[in-house]
Amino acid sequence: MRVLMLGWEFPPFITGGLGTACAGLTKSLVQAGAEVTFVLPKSVGAESASHVRLVTPRGITEPVNRAAEAAKLRAAADAQTATAQGAKPKSSGPAASAPSVPSTPSGTAEARALETAHAGCVLLGLTGDAGATAFTQRLEAFRQTRVIEIPLTAPSVYAPREGSDAESEAESFGAREVRFLISSPTTAQMLEWADRVGWSESRMRTLAQSGAFPGLDPVEFAIQTALPEAPARSGDMQDQTADAADYSGDLLGAAARYARFCAANLGGIEFDVIHAHDWLTYPAGMALQKLTGKPLVVHVHSTEFDRSGETPNQQVYSIERRGMHAATRVISVSMLTKNVCIRRYGVPDSKIDVVYNGVELRPEDVGTQPIHSKDKIVLYFGRITLQKGPEYFIRAAKRVLEYMDNVKFVVAGNGDQATRMIEMAAALGIGHKVLFTGFLRGRDISRVFSMADLYVMPSVSEPFGIAPLEAMSHNVPVLISKTSGVSEVLVHALKADFWDIDDMADKIIAVLRHPILSDTLKEHGSFEVRGISWDGSATKCLQTYNRAIAERFGALKS
Repeated sequence: MRVLMLGWEFPPFITGGLGTACAGLTKSLVQAGAEVTFVLPKSVGAESASHVRLVTPRGITEPVNRAAEAAKLRAAADAQTATAQGAKPKSSGPAASAPSVPSTPSGTAEARALETAHAGCVLLGLTGDAGATAFTQRLEAFRQTRVIEIPLTAPSVYAPREGSDAESEAESFGAREVRFLISSPTTAQMLEWADRVGWSESRMRTLAQSGAFPGLDPVEFAIQTALPEAPARSGDMQDQTADAADYSGDLLGAAARYARFCAANLGGIEFDVIHAHDWLTYPAGMALQKLTGKPLVVHVHSTEFDRSGETPNQQVYSIERRGMHAATRVISVSMLTKNVCIRRYGVPDSKIDVVYNGVELRPEDVGTQPIHSKDKIVLYFGRITLQKGPEYFIRAAKRVLEYMDNVKFVVAGNGDQATRMIEMAAALGIGHKVLFTGFLRGRDISRVFSMADLYVMPSVSEPFGIAPLEAMSHNVPVLISKTSGVSEVLVHALKADFWDIDDMADKIIAVLRHPILSDTLKEHGSFEVRGISWDGSATKCLQTYNRAIAERFGALKS
């Protein structure tokens, strides 16, 4: 299985989030025998390409993983064998079938063709003697060339049936070709015309690829139909370093530039399925699906309702909805997210596969030397945004400190609510008990987990939540929000409603005061997390790929 994976993050040095999910999933896919090409909008270190072919603005970095190299060699050998046997090369996209030209058109077919030619003359403004002369000339030209000329300004003259193409319609007219009388239509003209006629995007793509509109750039047309919210020709993608911000600035323009980069730089790469992660890569996935005809799988790690609550950004919502409906299959990270896709985006239940995230167990990190403290440590680790519920963590901390004094609360991470949380802790009079570490990476992550007596994830809306799994892999008990996808798979974790500060505080105190409860959660949690691996996620993804290919082409790929 050759997977073209489109992602916005692929860092090897942070915990939780989309980057960690992509890294863990791709490793297990490669171990299962898949070949993964991962496309990023910015350059990262070569070490990130340990198991995938990495495509960035800096170029293509081949994997050093031996299994991937072996798969490439096998593919090359198969290609040589096929060439030796005289096999035809496989097309990268759907090809239009050559029309059969009837030797003598039926009376009905010729009548339709002549009627179309006459209407075309009238709509071009040729009436009276000029119209009669033009009609005679076009009639004679049709009888000699079997070519029907249609003015693009008159879409009502020629509105082929959905599911057909220009050639098959021409054949029904007794013609060999339909020629549109426009020299270089803009994408905006094409979209307006398609809307007036009622043609689908797939039909317009077929016409564009067939060369019916010689002035139309199929790549730009595919990108703008996938992302009409972005301005046309929004420029090329610029190289950025690995530590550049992922989610800032003109994100719509960035998504369009990424889609254009994918369309321009993947021509020599073979793949069987497109796998796009979250909304910023959906337009690129849709464009590539249009250009190549390959099945598209979109992976929903979060939705606009998770990020913005009941006031979603309409443009982002539209892109998410368009991507989910254009995809052959949809992957959601939890049943919670699947239900959002069904209720909020109108995606059919049968189209969505739930694939839970996993965790990469690193036994060497469990023994990391902790930062010693006489106080009990309660850890919040993640982005400091409204979605993650940091306000409820600070308020629960205030309640705990009313009953226990030997507790410190550590907030590790950054985000747009960080300053507000610092001010809130100070206003509640617990500023000296709450430590804000900022963004952590590398070994600092293992150290902060190793010092924690409890990890708390009070998320308001959490499609999944990888960080609790990573805490459990470090033998840290966890308290998680009931409105999280990970609560669907964890049994040996404490759970609370994010808004119930009293319940959250009671459970924090119970873990800190009762070593038996803490030890039980550690022991059973450590055992439980070993069964939640990326290998299982990769297996389910491969099943989804096969379903997508079967639905797209009608046959399973072994």
